[in-house]
Amino acid sequence: MKRSLAVLLVALGLALVAITLAQPIQLVHLPLITRTPAIPPADAISARLQVAEGYTVRLYASGLNRPRLMAIGPDGALYVAERSANRVVRLADADVDGRADGITPVATNLPGVHSLEWHNGDLYAAGNATVWRLRDSNSNGVFESGEITVIVDGLPNDGGHSTRTARIGPDGMLYVAVGSKCNITVGCSEGDPRRAAILRYTITGGIPADNPFASDPDPRRRAVWAEGLRNSVDFIFLPDGRLWATHNGSDGLGNDLPPEEVLIEVERGKHYGWPYCYTAELGSVPAGAQEVRDTRVPLDATFTSCAQATPALFTDLAHYAPLGLDRLANGDVLIAYHGSWNADETPRDCRVQRIRVTNGMPVASEAFLTGFRDNPQQECGGAWGRPAGVTIAPDGVIFVSDDRNGNIYRIVPVGIP
Repeated sequence: MKRSLAVLLVALGLALVAITLAQPIQLVHLPLITRTPAIPPADAISARLQVAEGYTVRLYASGLNRPRLMAIGPDGALYVAERSANRVVRLADADVDGRADGITPVATNLPGVHSLEWHNGDLYAAGNATVWRLRDSNSNGVFESGEITVIVDGLPNDGGHSTRTARIGPDGMLYVAVGSKCNITVGCSEGDPRRAAILRYTITGGIPADNPFASDPDPRRRAVWAEGLRNSVDFIFLPDGRLWATHNGSDGLGNDLPPEEVLIEVERGKHYGWPYCYTAELGSVPAGAQEVRDTRVPLDATFTSCAQATPALFTDLAHYAPLGLDRLANGDVLIAYHGSWNADETPRDCRVQRIRVTNGMPVASEAFLTGFRDNPQQECGGAWGRPAGVTIAPDGVIFVSDDRNGNIYRIVPVGIP
């Protein structure tokens, strides 16, 4: 009897298993728990600055000496090029309260350091005439002199536009932006082909064999990747490999000309017009557009027609002075407009501008962060604040540097419409 009962129970169990396996599996989806970035209490910055709907802004750090471009380190901390102090500082938030714990110098004696870029655990920094690689070989969080290697040196550094920006491309090469010596070439000979250009080196500072002018008789020209860029202060690489740069074009043509060439797609061997020509369209530049002549500058044997120039992708009003930029997760671009200091009539605002991108192309723009001036008639050269750099962390938090008052602002998405 017991044996028969046991056999019966086993049979029933097998039947239940068979029935269960025959039924579709019902999955239970638990809610995904995400950590919202901390938002400190309202402060003087949130009272003064106005940020786009869906975001909130707070002071992250203050007391820096002309902070410019920034980078998020492998440790999640914000690293800042403190240009007028010739050093790199780390602004960590160990207690995760949304404010920097303090200002920690991690590298010093870097003349005019302006940009930072992390690559394979190393930090690349660019200054007035030099690109350095910083490697923390003993993992103590500080780059001692023996851990700082010069990668490129002797970049032209006389005259104006002394900032240098270095980025590592998806090809593993080192790209460096070098501004022109002066506003226009009338009465001022450029002399060095590396000026008003974006240069390309190997990661160790050599000349790549596929550079467009790698065999040029002038050894300085061999590093040139693209030219005719008066002052491209910053640039980014898109996920598809394209290079987009900001551009501060010619000056002295009045309040409205030339339009500010806010985004340029920089390509191998191309010339972008300066100082001979400029993009005249305002806003999204249509395909097939051609640049127009700046008649103040005579053409020469190397540049005979504006047909040789590649127009910008997107422009804005003159004198906005676009500097640092970064890309949002949806493809839109945020650009720090440094604003005007010498507009003839209506001064241009200093702000962070959002460039809307559709199907991989910039199509429209709108103000993202404003409130740096005391009134609309104020030039940004004398304003309360002046944004210079934009860096977006992996969690979507946006950092903006202000080289006028030494602040770093932290912008958190709180409900993007």
